[in-house]
Amino acid sequence: MSRQPAKDLSSQRDLPPDSFDEREDADETPERIDDGPEIDFDFEEGAVKAGTEIIRRFWTTLPSGPGVYRMFDEKGDVLYVGKAKNLKARVGSYARGQAHSNRIARMISQTAAMEFVTTATETEALLLEANLIKQLKPRFNVLMRDDKSFPYILVTADSEAPQIVKHRGARRRKGSYYGPFATVWAVNRTVNALQRAFLLRTCTDSYYENRTRPCLLYQIKRCSGPCTGEIGLPEYQALAENAKSFLAGKSNAVKDRMREEMQDASEKLEFERAARFRDRISALSAIQGTQGVNTQGIEEADVFALDEQAGQFCIEVFFFRNFQNWGNRAYFPKADRSMTPDEVLASFISQFYDDKPAPRIVLVSHAIDDAELMAAALSSRAENRVEVHQPQRGERKALVEYAQRNAKEALARRLADTASQGKLLVALGQSFGLPAPPRRIEVYDNSHIMGTNAVGGMIVAGPSGFAKTHYRTFNIKSEELTPGDDFGMMKEVLQRRFKRLVKENPRTANEAAISASEGGAAEPVPESDSETMPAWPDLVLIDGGKGQLEAARTALEELGVTDVALVGIAKGRDRDAGRETFFVPGKAPFKLPPRDPTLYFVQRLRDEAHRFAIGTHRAKRKREMIKNPLDEIAGIGPTRKRALLHHFGTVKAIQRASLEDLATTPGVNAATARAVYDFFHAGG
Repeated sequence: MSRQPAKDLSSQRDLPPDSFDEREDADETPERIDDGPEIDFDFEEGAVKAGTEIIRRFWTTLPSGPGVYRMFDEKGDVLYVGKAKNLKARVGSYARGQAHSNRIARMISQTAAMEFVTTATETEALLLEANLIKQLKPRFNVLMRDDKSFPYILVTADSEAPQIVKHRGARRRKGSYYGPFATVWAVNRTVNALQRAFLLRTCTDSYYENRTRPCLLYQIKRCSGPCTGEIGLPEYQALAENAKSFLAGKSNAVKDRMREEMQDASEKLEFERAARFRDRISALSAIQGTQGVNTQGIEEADVFALDEQAGQFCIEVFFFRNFQNWGNRAYFPKADRSMTPDEVLASFISQFYDDKPAPRIVLVSHAIDDAELMAAALSSRAENRVEVHQPQRGERKALVEYAQRNAKEALARRLADTASQGKLLVALGQSFGLPAPPRRIEVYDNSHIMGTNAVGGMIVAGPSGFAKTHYRTFNIKSEELTPGDDFGMMKEVLQRRFKRLVKENPRTANEAAISASEGGAAEPVPESDSETMPAWPDLVLIDGGKGQLEAARTALEELGVTDVALVGIAKGRDRDAGRETFFVPGKAPFKLPPRDPTLYFVQRLRDEAHRFAIGTHRAKRKREMIKNPLDEIAGIGPTRKRALLHHFGTVKAIQRASLEDLATTPGVNAATARAVYDFFHAGG
């Protein structure tokens, strides 16, 4: 690929070419583009002309080949990423200055600069476009949400006794991977059933290699005990092959073999052995019974079905592998309401497969323009032929209709939840004297044990409920704090949060006054605004009373932040829910009625912050408790640590080892042996 430089770009933004801006809030969702009447069309018309002139200057030097273009605003933020079979023709369509939709006109009016990357083929352009959209999150593109990697089941092949585990991430370990599964819950359920059916180990290699007697899983018949020779390795490997066959779709053949074994044991009056096969068959039937819809003629496919209501979109994705249904997940992509369903679906699928291979069949609910181009792009990434198809009849059509019903129901539930959430936000704003319903609420809490492993937690909520992608944790770093100083911890957390916010998202006086200008009308949050999540909070809730609130107020005042509403929540005398006292700067403390829905809402927010802070603290404490002393030795990486543990078995054995024994360990040189010996014998 070659890159065409953009004229006058250095003056527009302080970013090197083709680099990505990695910010703390990089995963924040850009605000929904609204085509409502608040647009000043007189201003828009003049701005569109100015933007058209800028685009025309870039257009004059463009080639006629395929490529990707990026449009930037005057701040250097990416507005839009697009691909083209002919860059000159595509960009020229923006330079006409007429016949544009309102959405495109607004985009052109904000364009201050452009950048281009030429590619060898249109397929490469499509792949690059999807990658850049996921990286840069332009506000005028369709944006995929909740893009987490999917879990898989892995049957390892790098040890004499294969291990069955759940896996997420890069496939670096040798073995057979089965998936994707829609949720970790589905993987856990399947792995547990496979343990009962095939008695495969789930323990780590180091645990397996150092056992001298069977563990509890062997006693409860969840493992066959290969670690201590309770089963021969050939027999164990046969169990592993049966598990792989089952996961590969040969479930009926595996169950038939088990039935034959059960019948044989029964005829030989080996009733205990027959009962074991009966239980294993039951475990396999449980897996198949909870998979819902399975397929008869489709071995491998992903199904994408889209539903649109009230200007919002839902895409339901089903995964079918080896003739089995491995779950589904609903996505709610960010897209302008003026976009057509096929445009949204096509952009979503391109981003969905940006970091994962596609199956051989991709079924869609709407006809996609350039479906052949998308199939070619997915085929090049998956290294096998991929078919993108909108079925019209038969089993494939039934699967798409089933997915579409799920999409419709999921979107209806989301819209209902959003409406209820909007009413609660209105009531919350009224209770705390806010000028308008809050769009972003941040709740803070600390967790520690006598000052150790102290962490601060921030949770975020808005019109769509809890926004978990915006949650943040803060490791308390200050060495000047007295252990257990909750006020000092809260002050540190808020100063770190808002110092970065002021630096990276400075708010003008005009923006700070937007909430007041909205008038605080007691109306639900409009559906079109249900996806907005500004960088700055409209309300900050502190889990604590007057002291915590004063620490928070002081922290913000020192940073010059005085326009964010602060509220402290103190529990009752007996720490009973429902007796909370609320502290607001400049007002007398007050309580809400015991059965007020707003009170329940605040309790939910506070409890979520408490759960998040405690969970983070426990995870940190657990890491400290199981921390390996070898991690503290300079020059000891994972490879040498593994070599030492494999050779000596335990850290205590390494600690007792002589320098000569350490030096003779395979994979450990003399310098490393000396470093390990000196670490454990310092001062001795």
